[in-house]
Amino acid sequence: MSSGNPYATCNQADIMASTWTPRSSSEDLLCVPPPSEVRRVSRVLLCKSLSLLSAPPQQFMEIEPEMLAMETIVPVYFAEEDDDLLSIYEQTQAASASQGSASAAEVLLHTATANGFQMVTSGAQSKAVSDWLITSVEGRLTGLGGEDLPTIVVVAHYDSFGVAPWLSHGADSNGSGVAMLLELARLFSRLYTYKRTHAGYNLLFFASGGGKFNYQGTKRWLEDNLDHTDSSLLQDNVAFVLCLDTLGRGNSLHLHVSKPPKEGTLQHAFLKELELVIASQFPEVRFSMVHKKINLAEDMLAWEHERFAIRRLPAFTVSHLESHRDGLRKSIMDVRSAAGARVDPKILTRNTRIVVEALTRVIYNLTEKGVPVDLQIFTEQMQIQQEQMESVMDWLTSQPRAAQLVDKDSTFINTLEYYMSRYLKDVKQHHVKADKRDPEFVFYDQLKQVMNAYRVKPAIFDLLLALCIAAYLGVAYVAVQHFSLLFRLVQRLSLKSKQQ
Repeated sequence: MSSGNPYATCNQADIMASTWTPRSSSEDLLCVPPPSEVRRVSRVLLCKSLSLLSAPPQQFMEIEPEMLAMETIVPVYFAEEDDDLLSIYEQTQAASASQGSASAAEVLLHTATANGFQMVTSGAQSKAVSDWLITSVEGRLTGLGGEDLPTIVVVAHYDSFGVAPWLSHGADSNGSGVAMLLELARLFSRLYTYKRTHAGYNLLFFASGGGKFNYQGTKRWLEDNLDHTDSSLLQDNVAFVLCLDTLGRGNSLHLHVSKPPKEGTLQHAFLKELELVIASQFPEVRFSMVHKKINLAEDMLAWEHERFAIRRLPAFTVSHLESHRDGLRKSIMDVRSAAGARVDPKILTRNTRIVVEALTRVIYNLTEKGVPVDLQIFTEQMQIQQEQMESVMDWLTSQPRAAQLVDKDSTFINTLEYYMSRYLKDVKQHHVKADKRDPEFVFYDQLKQVMNAYRVKPAIFDLLLALCIAAYLGVAYVAVQHFSLLFRLVQRLSLKSKQQ
């Protein structure tokens, strides 16, 4: 995001109402210019709580990618509405409406006497940060038999994205994926505690940063583990990589692959187990495999599993989205409970059950052992904890998680590391620094500023006021210079009035 597009908290701010008209607050509570007017807008006014929206505004969903892609000649500020902002907007709107139907004299008078607002932002101008770190967190569960066992990798990127970093909470994309990853870690840690249920697979859990920046955290993590070290669970025997992305909505699940899995492989077994679990236990869910080849000509990869597929590691992504082009994946409209974009705890819990049941059947080879496919494994004391997943989602969505705002010392990273340490071993942070010679992404500071609005009169008001003062002084000067004449004139008028 360019330095000209920071999100600003405001004491007061106007929204350039002369170029476009917002809808009423009862309709969508969002003031957004049409795409053709985007270059003329310097401020966008958002409702106090985006969760009050009846649905993600289509107008904003269309314009947000354009605002992200273009360079503006003026800064664009986003502010949550309050009484002061609405008052300024109403005054600006009323002034614009009155000038359209007034006479020339009235327009001139109004121009001279109308109130205006001067916007001033505090703080220094945004600058590019060249040494910013992206932090990822990894942990593992070692299988029974040592580290030479096959490894299953579970991945979810934690960062969010949107046109305003401080408003990017990323509920479905990808708070839901992180919540599922943590729940999988909890469940398998319990299975791996007991020798009787300790499986012959290593499990590696990876919460990656920079997911919305072309999965840079995953890319550099792979480079370090495959190119710069001799001891890594990724080196020799990776069974498959399971990426979790956007899993909190809808009645469908899709397995996105870059290359269809071959029969006889573990990834093909996982695909079949997903189909069987859904068909037998969750018939209301529509499941399909979506095959999309990696397009290296595009600047951005579609899904996180493509990072692994490029390095010839078998990988796929589970998502309720059929296409990676869904606008809510990179939007400030992706909030916790907005209608139309709601992350449903029941759906997230159901999808978690589907994934963990299928994954467990693969790891323990339950189908070949004759375990009925309709037998639910995670019940009673081992059941999925919906309340805990809701708490995790509340924590994730209570704070913006744009990559620019999450550094290695942030409370979010420390809490995530602590949470993973409760269930996993060898939990550690992985830091990525941008390449100064050829940076693949650029971060900016000063993304949150305070804007003050000062009520001012137009320049013509000062000119007219100066003329009025000059006229008053001129009249006073003439009156003093000809006081005797004025006195006699007043006497004559008073005598005539008495005689009458």
